[in-house]
Amino acid sequence: MIFLYCSWGLFNLYYNVKNMARDKTAAPIGRIAMKTILVLGGAGYIGSHTVYELIDGGYDVAVADNLETGFIEAVHPKARFYKGDIRDKSFIDFVFDAEKIDAVIHFAANSQVGESMIKPLKYYENNMGGTRTMLQSMVEHGVKYIVFSSTAAIYGEPERVPIMESDPTHPTNCYGETKLSMERMFHWTSVAHDIHFVALRYFNACGAHPNGNIGEAHDPETHLIPIVLQVPNGQRKTVNIFGDDYGTRDGTCVRDYIHVCDLASAHVLAAEYLMNGGKNDVFNLGNGVGFTVREIVDAAEKVVGKPIACEIASRRAGDPAQLVASSEKAKTVLGWKPKYDDIDTIISTAWRWHSTHPCGYKA
Repeated sequence: MIFLYCSWGLFNLYYNVKNMARDKTAAPIGRIAMKTILVLGGAGYIGSHTVYELIDGGYDVAVADNLETGFIEAVHPKARFYKGDIRDKSFIDFVFDAEKIDAVIHFAANSQVGESMIKPLKYYENNMGGTRTMLQSMVEHGVKYIVFSSTAAIYGEPERVPIMESDPTHPTNCYGETKLSMERMFHWTSVAHDIHFVALRYFNACGAHPNGNIGEAHDPETHLIPIVLQVPNGQRKTVNIFGDDYGTRDGTCVRDYIHVCDLASAHVLAAEYLMNGGKNDVFNLGNGVGFTVREIVDAAEKVVGKPIACEIASRRAGDPAQLVASSEKAKTVLGWKPKYDDIDTIISTAWRWHSTHPCGYKA
């Protein structure tokens, strides 16, 4: 088995290097020349957009993904691709041996709240087990910097809105619990081995790249905006609203929606922050404005110009009533400036992708 994935990795390394000039002098002004970033889960939704952001910014990028939920079609053509699972120590060691990695951006995890409540052991084994194995390899290979994709789900039911990074963390679902445990794993690994990390706690990722080449494609789909857009796309008849008896302005859950390209830029800024001597830290990423489920449906109707039917369903286990971020810390410390802060614009980019790719990356 080692030979098989090593052969695959060497093939990808050969193929991409042959077809890509790795000009080490091409870095933008203000950046150290051509740093190499390893993106774990770089074939997934947020990971693939971050790879595009990195390459557009002059970085050299390697991607590792097992393609369980990611798509090879989403990988930037200039990135070197390794197919494998980060829980496999020999695989991740091979990647670190093949590449001279300056920093890691870590997206590789299961992320469905509902599934985590019925399959908790899967989430502990994949999210925490994979991170432990990857960190062990980082330590052994002397890689010191990692940006971690965390989540607002670690806060549980917030004591105040907007949520600050210093607020209590009481996850109400297993997914959020594993992400919080992973943050703690980074902390203690840093204490023992001088690993430097940033955890980005982001809220509801949405939208698609403006180039129209990559976007959101989950099977099954669990995110609200693509589910809503499946109705005008003729892929479902109605949208299920899980609960209309929350203590919110219309009884439905409130969430903070942040465009995927803005999330991608924050990951790049966080990696630069660490490589330039920044300290371990956590940052919220959101727009600071909450929308109810019904308001998202109304906005989508406006964008697509069609009515979208809804049905009320029972609450889902582990769903907090409202999650809205304060992102002032990221703006101040990282210099992060979201470009997409209008919900109609965000949904418009999503609709452009879904209307032209109704089956995602599948033909």
